[in-house]
Amino acid sequence: MSGNLIDSAEIRSRRILIVDDEDANVLLLASVLEREGYTDIHAITDPTTALEAFVQLEPDLVLLDLMMPEVDGFQLLEAFKRHDRPDEFRPVLVLTADSTIAARRRALALGAKDFVSKPFDVIEIALRIANLLETRILYQRLRG
Repeated sequence: MSGNLIDSAEIRSRRILIVDDEDANVLLLASVLEREGYTDIHAITDPTTALEAFVQLEPDLVLLDLMMPEVDGFQLLEAFKRHDRPDEFRPVLVLTADSTIAARRRALALGAKDFVSKPFDVIEIALRIANLLETRILYQRLRG
């Protein structure tokens, strides 16, 4: 696509971490990403292992469910923020069935960069993911 600052291949090569306790949601997101050409996709259905995966994988983008057992998405947002450098821009896209204003505001206040209600439109999700990754790449370029 002309006019883009970043080659789409560079966007699609970035590492994405999916955190959702529902296998069906993980499979859907992974298939959307694969269809879009992403190759570095990691998925976790046990939210208690999500922080460890976040630290080890250093993903460029996290797709995060809010409503999960034991550790919910809000707790993970707080934990991710604690483990990122202050000058880091590592976007989290929240995907949740909880579309209340309170959930939206809380997730965004805790550092989520985007928020989408389930069920979601797969084309919209793909566009939002590409936009967030493009922003991360530009941010990294600015930091040099």
